[in-house]
Amino acid sequence: MTAADASTSEIPSDDTRRRYKLEETGFNEVPKKWRKFYRHWGGPDDKLARNEVVCPVCKIVIRSSRELRPGDKVYCMPCMSRMVIVEGPGDHFIAQVIF
Repeated sequence: MTAADASTSEIPSDDTRRRYKLEETGFNEVPKKWRKFYRHWGGPDDKLARNEVVCPVCKIVIRSSRELRPGDKVYCMPCMSRMVIVEGPGDHFIAQVIF
């Protein structure tokens, strides 16, 4: 097994990621084109899907059209933060600010 084979077997391709159809949720703090990618967080009782993560800076839910995985990078347009997805407690992900 070569190094290239080992690296491709560890990183799943994007084809295996579940896709989500996003609808606008009434979030009007970003330009209309990007509104479907954000929603207001409902507090600790809010259940997040596998394509959602809460921004730790402004507490807005960032949504993706594909399933999120550890190592993915996301951008929060309302607070202009860049984050990386890491595994959190339980079976959900958290966003860790990198810039």
